[in-house]
Amino acid sequence: MSAIPTEFTNVTAVTKANVYFDGKVVSHSILFADGSKKTLGLIYPGSYHFGTDKAERMEIVAGSCEVKLDGSDFKTTYHGGQFFDVPANSGFDIAVTDGIAEYICSFID
Repeated sequence: MSAIPTEFTNVTAVTKANVYFDGKVVSHSILFADGSKKTLGLIYPGSYHFGTDKAERMEIVAGSCEVKLDGSDFKTTYHGGQFFDVPANSGFDIAVTDGIAEYICSFID
């Protein structure tokens, strides 16, 4: 497993925040020269459901969360330094019970 990135260079940061669930989940998009995009965000305590159009990789930078992918009966806990993949045209439930979970979301072609 590769290490979770600690910084990105030579990117464009979009200043307008993506705000979900009354501010309980907030992210900013970063755009790369090759046309790829990631979001960097925070998830405050609570339970949320996200749908996906494209496949995604969610890397947990810090904190922890419990995740259940759509179509699965199992919940898995992820901590800083771990990741999970979400198929395209799917979704997932994510819950944070303590502190703040920090993440990087990569959109996979």
